[in-house]
Amino acid sequence: MFGLIISMIIIGLIAGFIARAVVPGRQHMGILATILLGIVGSFIGGLLGFLIFQHDAQDGFFQPAGIIGSIIGAIIALLIWTSMRSRRSAS
Repeated sequence: MFGLIISMIIIGLIAGFIARAVVPGRQHMGILATILLGIVGSFIGGLLGFLIFQHDAQDGFFQPAGIIGSIIGAIIALLIWTSMRSRRSAS
């Protein structure tokens, strides 16, 4: 269980950092928010992988993804977060 937590933190940090580098604009996020972004992205990537490929059905609908799926999911999560934040500040 401890190894799973550590690996989620490391993959979350990598995926969040890459997503922040790919998405244009400045995101005001600290290291913990970047890790959380990557972890959320991992679950979004796992969900998309399950919906597209119907693979690993025994793990269920809500599952973590690998590093590529985590990066894609983190980019999606960051785009959603920045669009919601820009709408809120424009109002």
